[in-house]
Amino acid sequence: MIGATLGGPFTAASAEPGASSSGRNPDRVRARDLGVAPGDLEPGEHNAITDVDGVRVGQVTLVDGDSVRTGVTAVVPHPGNVFADKVPGGVYVGNAFGKLAGSTQVDELGTIETPIILTNTLSVARGLDGAVAWTLRQPGNESVRSVNALVGETNDGALNDIRGRHVTEEHVIEAIEQAAGGPVAEGAVGAGTGTTCFGWKGGIGTSSRITGDYRVGVLVQTNYGGSLRIDGVPIGEELEAGSDAAGTGDGSCMIVVATDAPLTSRNLGRLGARAVFAMARTGSAFTNGSGDYAIAFSTSSDVREPAGSDVRDQRILPSAGTSPLFQAALDATEEAIYNSLFMATTVTGDGGTTRHAIPLDDVRRLLRKYGRGR
Repeated sequence: MIGATLGGPFTAASAEPGASSSGRNPDRVRARDLGVAPGDLEPGEHNAITDVDGVRVGQVTLVDGDSVRTGVTAVVPHPGNVFADKVPGGVYVGNAFGKLAGSTQVDELGTIETPIILTNTLSVARGLDGAVAWTLRQPGNESVRSVNALVGETNDGALNDIRGRHVTEEHVIEAIEQAAGGPVAEGAVGAGTGTTCFGWKGGIGTSSRITGDYRVGVLVQTNYGGSLRIDGVPIGEELEAGSDAAGTGDGSCMIVVATDAPLTSRNLGRLGARAVFAMARTGSAFTNGSGDYAIAFSTSSDVREPAGSDVRDQRILPSAGTSPLFQAALDATEEAIYNSLFMATTVTGDGGTTRHAIPLDDVRRLLRKYGRGR
């Protein structure tokens, strides 16, 4: 079964009785429904990366037979021609045990010129093919001969037949073209269909914060381990997940941070660093085998880089004004990670391997035990 997941919920058929292959389940809730709301800042309307005006998310979920559990998630920075109207961007590397294609040009030039693609480790090349093909066909790009696509990954090989390389160029293009604003599907969807987080089923999560005149939105693809803590409560220790993935800390997390604040590429890199730092709050050990990256960009028209070489004025937020945004990125990333866990459903995949959804009744009980949540 192959499904396109838009901004809203998507539900696929079950892989086995009692286990959902992907999608939203009415029994799953977001972190705020359990009283977990990191920080003091308020979220945007949808508590999603799409609360940053113009940002859209598209997802394609691939569920086929007993072994295909993977997909694509695309984050589109603005509705226009991204190549011709580049957004400033920065990349922060927490631990580089991963494949973030296109990051060196972002480091060098400080701009992002394609949608950001997330998928599985062995499908990065297909992500590049799709993002490049989509960019070349955009009106106004007829003479373009070089495209720096930005593609990140995590390894979903525990649940997915990753060697089969089932993601295609067409799936990537579909995810981009289906991208929409509004609510974003979370859990076992898109690039999070086959991922694992702290030994439980991980996936896609998102959250946002409003600070003064600006918004910060975050989307995560969680596939890492350690010992899970939620609002300081040692959930992992209490529940004794018993999974190798939980114990080793190996795995990866991709984080995409969007803001409408007029930040330079340098300060966007600093904003991305705070997003990675938030993983520590959740219990990440940042081990040798963990590939942890943040990609941050600004949608502000004041700092975009349109085609051409003419001198232009820019209106930027100075470094002294970034602290509230840093706080917003920390809190939104933490909540997005919890949402990726709480919204995920149990998935059985390749070789009969199962990753169970984190038991929300037990999480609620433990939060109350430690005087948290509701």
